[in-house]
Amino acid sequence: MAAFPLAVTVIFCLLLPSSSSPPICAARTLDHVRTAYHVQPAKNWQNGPVYFNGMYHLFYQYNPHGALWDIGNLSWGHSVSGDLVNWADLGTALDPTSPFDNHGCASGSVTALPDGQPVILYSGIDADRRQVQNIAFPKNPHDPLLREWTKPSYNPVVPLPADVSPDNFRDPTTAWLGADGLWRFAVSAVAAGVGSTLVYRSADFLRWQRNVAPLHASRDAVMAECPDLFPVVAAARGGAPGGGVRHVFKVSMPAPTLEDYYAVGRYDEETDTFVPDDGDARGGGDYRRWRRIDHGHLYASKTFFDARRSRRVLWAWVNESDSDADAVARGWSGLQSFPRALWLDLGGGGRHQLVQWPVEEIETLRRRRADPLGGAAEVEAGGMREVVGIDSSQADVEVVFEIPGLERAEGLDPDRMLDADALCKAKGASVRGGVGPFGLLAMASGDDLREHTAVFFRVFRIFHEYTVLMCTDLTRYGTNVFGPGRELYWALSLSRPGRPSFVVRSRKTRRRAGK
Repeated sequence: MAAFPLAVTVIFCLLLPSSSSPPICAARTLDHVRTAYHVQPAKNWQNGPVYFNGMYHLFYQYNPHGALWDIGNLSWGHSVSGDLVNWADLGTALDPTSPFDNHGCASGSVTALPDGQPVILYSGIDADRRQVQNIAFPKNPHDPLLREWTKPSYNPVVPLPADVSPDNFRDPTTAWLGADGLWRFAVSAVAAGVGSTLVYRSADFLRWQRNVAPLHASRDAVMAECPDLFPVVAAARGGAPGGGVRHVFKVSMPAPTLEDYYAVGRYDEETDTFVPDDGDARGGGDYRRWRRIDHGHLYASKTFFDARRSRRVLWAWVNESDSDADAVARGWSGLQSFPRALWLDLGGGGRHQLVQWPVEEIETLRRRRADPLGGAAEVEAGGMREVVGIDSSQADVEVVFEIPGLERAEGLDPDRMLDADALCKAKGASVRGGVGPFGLLAMASGDDLREHTAVFFRVFRIFHEYTVLMCTDLTRYGTNVFGPGRELYWALSLSRPGRPSFVVRSRKTRRRAGK
């Protein structure tokens, strides 16, 4: 795949469960398509995390009665962990048993009150199929596992407003406490026909009043789901501060998009409004022109502040993409992404962009290390080198590519980076460039390679810096995927410091790539 001779070193670390605390969802022996190390219930359909009293709690939408989303059956699943890696299933935390949620306990968030008590704020679908906002408290707040929850009879705490569509009022955020002593949370809605993220305030977490202005509104997006507003610190890789605090506003755009978008900007606490920075305002009210959280298929992401390690952590739902019949046949659908640490990139030219990295605890899953190439191997232009001796379908791969130089790197208009999918498609694995493409063919089928997934890289020059484009081409992957020719994308800079997931070295410049 390389456009010139290329030295490659590949290290595989097999991901094995901890012997003392196996993951909740270890893969079944005969089900090779099921993940082993993502949070996933044993069966059925699933789609806000919190750190409390020394434990990590993950709550998620769950249908305990089947492998499909089904109104009337939505509950909250609940799993706990001490390390974000090994999880134990605690069953359901909320079930649709009350008039204010008897058609489903939809999404929401968990907030820790000043006295240390956690409280769930969630959207219920009531007896009239209206979406309303409810709260729930732990039955025993001294139980570190928070296994049982009670729903007060005075719910809903926020009934459906008169100007809001009854089926478009959901997904309350984690609440935050303002300098004025009032609690606030944001919730998605269609208010007076306009897609809006509304803000509610309360002094006691029980009686809530709607803010006059929405946090943000868009006539270009009738309904955006799963909003999230959180502060981020501009920092170099590893979290070293250096650029002050900004706010990120994130929304999830439903079908047909099914992607998460965000903007960096300013949150005004007095007016409870969010204004994107000039650079992020280019999309106006069309969220689909904002930056994406991920260029793979990831939806309904949610962040929480990990007080144990003073970091912002993101989770997201990864849904299956095959048919309903396939989901029913295998008995499950959906999983959670690996947790990722977030910080704000100190990019030049006023660019502010979220940087994501799998939490370091993930590395504890590594149990056996193998170097199947026995060190470096050279690949000529258009050539391939088979990686043998790896039997596991789930492995952690570290790759070092060493290239002669970067002089032949293609120039790239930075505006093209705004449409990453189009760039990955136009500069695909079979399109020769100045430096690249080079990479790996994963899940390859025999000698003919009729089926495979190409994970490939190419280096571009943008002004006086170099950028690595990383794409995944699934067009020749034999199993059902979400949409035709689904590409994944990451852009990486050669000039940023820190420990990367892969390294691209020029024999002359020895620059290191970082996400």
